[in-house]
Amino acid sequence: MAYHTSVYLVLFLPLSLLAYQITPQKKRWITLLTCNYLFFWLISGKLVLYLIGTTLFVHYIGVWLTWTRVQCKQTVSGMTKAESTEIRKKYKKREKIILEAGITGLLSILIYLKYYNFFVTNINHFLSVTGSDFSLKSETFLIPIGISFYTLQAIGYMTDVYWKKEEVYHHPGKIALFLSFFPQIMEGPISLYGQTAENLWSGNSLKSENLADGIIRIFWGLFKKIIIADRLYLLVQEIFGHSENYYGIMVVIGAIAYTVQLYMEFSGCMDIILGSGKMFGITLPENFRQPFFSKNAAEFWRRWHITLGVWFKTYVFYPVSVSAIVKKWNKFGRKHLNKYITKLGVSAMALFPVWLCNGLWHGARWSYIFYGMYYFVILMFGIAVEPLREKIINFFHINEHAVWFRILQMLKTWVIIFTGEMFFRAESLTTGMRMFKSIFVGTGIWQILDGKLVSCGLDVADYGAVIGGCIVVFIVSIVKEKQLLGQNGVKQLAIAPRWVLYYGLIFAVLIFGAYGIGYQQVDMIYAGF
Repeated sequence: MAYHTSVYLVLFLPLSLLAYQITPQKKRWITLLTCNYLFFWLISGKLVLYLIGTTLFVHYIGVWLTWTRVQCKQTVSGMTKAESTEIRKKYKKREKIILEAGITGLLSILIYLKYYNFFVTNINHFLSVTGSDFSLKSETFLIPIGISFYTLQAIGYMTDVYWKKEEVYHHPGKIALFLSFFPQIMEGPISLYGQTAENLWSGNSLKSENLADGIIRIFWGLFKKIIIADRLYLLVQEIFGHSENYYGIMVVIGAIAYTVQLYMEFSGCMDIILGSGKMFGITLPENFRQPFFSKNAAEFWRRWHITLGVWFKTYVFYPVSVSAIVKKWNKFGRKHLNKYITKLGVSAMALFPVWLCNGLWHGARWSYIFYGMYYFVILMFGIAVEPLREKIINFFHINEHAVWFRILQMLKTWVIIFTGEMFFRAESLTTGMRMFKSIFVGTGIWQILDGKLVSCGLDVADYGAVIGGCIVVFIVSIVKEKQLLGQNGVKQLAIAPRWVLYYGLIFAVLIFGAYGIGYQQVDMIYAGF
């Protein structure tokens, strides 16, 4: 039951809203939790037990941390400052052990389910190369949908309790709602506990304004998903599925098409998800902010999959930055090295685990790991050449705010993005390398002129719908980027032009959407992560 299907949009979501609204406010959390688990059960069956188990485990880790803290206060009560210091250190160490046990428990399940066979395959390959007859046996796992997303949310919650950013609510229903909210369970966004838990629990009544805003947001997501992304799927599937048949410009087209497909697919689904949450009065965090206007790779990742980036920054980058090994490096660097080398070392130590985890989070493939390392190298290169870049800009008196300079920066960033997504989508790292090399084998222009592009599953009308849709999205992105309509956007327009846009959006989805007889439903890409 994907978010863009009629089963979800016409049946499950409206019935959930109705059931929620007719329930007394104090009991609405029960109705919402029932809808959450029903949704999860419909798409994963008995694997809902994983979610329930994770919820109970995480809740009681939080309770244990709080109980340990209370014990500490009771123990040191009446002691002098000198006497209590050692006691507090012991209890703080105990809290850290509890947190580490909680994180280890969750990650162990995630790693075992998602990466066991990947490790087995690579170990067996290594053993065969060394001449050993011994081999490990791979297993078949049923992996719960959304496990990567709710595991990160669960780890974030436990860590926030440990850092005293969040207070534990002793009723497990609150953490259950937070981890299982059905609009975001499959693809995120990855919320922090403080962003959504209270509103989910409060059971506020539905409001007509929220319902209207949610419906429009959903249709905007459908516009991107079924008019653009689902059509491009055919082209992308052909080029990447038969990559050995293409070279030059055709491979470039494939890389661009996949990047556009991925953005329209993922951001479109986010619109549907955020719109669904809005209808319940829940404001989920935004996951995209016009990423293709980025002037460098670092800015791109502040605008693309924002909640994943925020999670890694908060729970990986920051702890590593203040870790003992980084402090030792800083101390060593100040004594024996210059600021430039010291900064590079700190950046490398903090960024490497972030981008390794980013690659692994997407799945158990070397191409994903390469994708993470690809951006690690690019970001490190950007940090390394920053002093030289500033000198060049100052020497030639370049105006960094000039339109031509900003356009050049964006074009450079696009090349980085398209190349990275090509490796990300390739069936294997070897295939990605071959595709990259094939770009420079020849122009490939004859593959376009002989009609190969049109034979990739899309006809002229399909290309027209895709290009037209992309132009609309581009115009809307400019309006948002420049805030031409202010913070309220279309809502501040007069009624007539506003409803012309609304009806135009709705009819565009109904008329140009890729669905109906002969249409192959395209699964949500990020639901697989």
